[in-house]
Order: sequence, then C-alpha cells, then structure tokens
Amino acid sequence: MTEHIDFTKGHGTENDFVVLDDPEGRLQLDAAAVIALADRRAGIGGDGVIRAVRTRRAGIDAPQDAPEWFMDYRNADGSLAEMCGNGVRVIAAHLRRAGHVHEDSFALWTRAGVRTVEILEAPATDGAPWSVRVGMGRSRLVPEARAVVVDGHHLEAADVDMGNPHSVAFLPEDLALEDLDLTVRPPVADPAPAEGTNIELVSPRGHRHVAMRVLERGVGETRSCGTGVAAVGVAAALRAGDDSREPWTVDVPGGRLQVSWAPDGEVLLTGPAQLVADGTTLV
Repeated sequence: MTEHIDFTKGHGTENDFVVLDDPEGRLQLDAAAVIALADRRAGIGGDGVIRAVRTRRAGIDAPQDAPEWFMDYRNADGSLAEMCGNGVRVIAAHLRRAGHVHEDSFALWTRAGVRTVEILEAPATDGAPWSVRVGMGRSRLVPEARAVVVDGHHLEAADVDMGNPHSVAFLPEDLALEDLDLTVRPPVADPAPAEGTNIELVSPRGHRHVAMRVLERGVGETRSCGTGVAAVGVAAALRAGDDSREPWTVDVPGGRLQVSWAPDGEVLLTGPAQLVADGTTLV
C-alpha cells in the first residue's frame, strides 16, 4: 500500500540520509522503496535511508531494556546495515528537534546494539549544524588482517569492527589520497570477506591528524563515513603507538570529525549534523 510519510533530509559531514519519521511503525520499508528514496535523480537522494521508529513498534527482536527509539538504517542499495556513525548524529538531531526526545543525552537501539548520543550544541537557526557526540561502542581490531589493492598497490590493512566491518589501509608517501580515481579503479579487499567490508584509505596530516577516503558497502565512495572515521582513529592510534587516548582529528571530503575514547575504552565520535529539508513523500 502506498502512503504519505514525513521525511527529513540531513547529512553529517556530507554523508547524507533520508530520515523517515515513523514512530508507530506503520511503514513496511522494503529494498525497492529504499532504492527509490535514495535515488538522486528520481527520488529524494541519499547515501542511505533511516527510519526513526519506536523499538517496540519496529517489528524486531530487542531486549526488554532496549532504548525507546530504534535506528532502522538501510544502505542506498536497499541492504540492511548494522550501524552508521554519521547517521546516528543525524537521527539524534531529528529526534530532538521533532520533540520525540527532550533530553540532550539519550540512547538509541541499532542493529549493532545500544549507541549513546549527547547533543553538545543545538543550532540557533534552522539549517545550521548541530554538534553531537556518539558513543560508538568498543572497537575490535585485527592488524594486517588482509590487503587492500588500490592503484596497483597491495597495502596491508587492519580489520576494525565498529559494529560493522572496516578494512583500513595507510597509503605510502608516493600515493596521494586526493589523486586517486576510485570510480574508475575502486579499491578491493584481498581476500574479500564473505559479508563484504567498508574500505578506508588513509594519509597522515600531522600530529594525531589524518585524512581518509572511504568506499562503503552497498553505496560506493561517500563524502564521509562515521564508523569508518572511528575505525581510522583506532587504527591510526595503534599504528602510531599512541596509547594516550588523546583525541585524533580525521578529515574527510565532507568535513572534519574527532575520535576520542571514554575512560572505559569506548570509542567516541564527535561532529556536526545538519537537517536541511523537510517534506512529505509517498512510500
């Protein structure tokens, strides 16, 4: 059945999403609908689609003590995804602005488990960025787990699990991050995991400062990837022998984010979220 539903278009460092406001879980969202919504020519356009739905109405298995709101995230190709760090900031801003939550700190349920969010700054005017910190959970890292092949180079890559899989490779000095044409010759993981992986290519920029580009599963290259940024921060600190837990700055084509660590070792991701348009669409 086709029905009208409210949506918000938002982005975190230009990683953009269609957010569907479905608190009571009325919407049956299938892959075809997601693909149509994410289409940049015939739809609204986005790297993914997020349904904001109450966990108890989402039609999913969740523990009794799960947070009230579930982040139902889909990649642009319609596939389910465990988590999205930029998407968490966007849905947090949406829920707060819509009045679905009233606190500046709250938790969300995701397919990767609980994620905590903290609204650090709300915008004074519509369309201005929010500042949001996300508790991304603990990382699991396997150094030199596989290779990433890019532009004829076989680069050792670390596998970092941030609730979803990432393969992080650091470029040699003679390979400029900005010069790579990832459309013509996209990087590949070798061996490729059965479930696929997100690939991050990284170059140093200074003290506790790196830049990255990312190819996301089910999407292709995006302007940013929050879980990828967290994975890169973890891998960069390990590579540098830095166990200080001081923040790392990670530049992406769409902006800048900060990776830090809570006292218990949880990875924290801090950055902007912007809600740029609201409307009603047919789904």
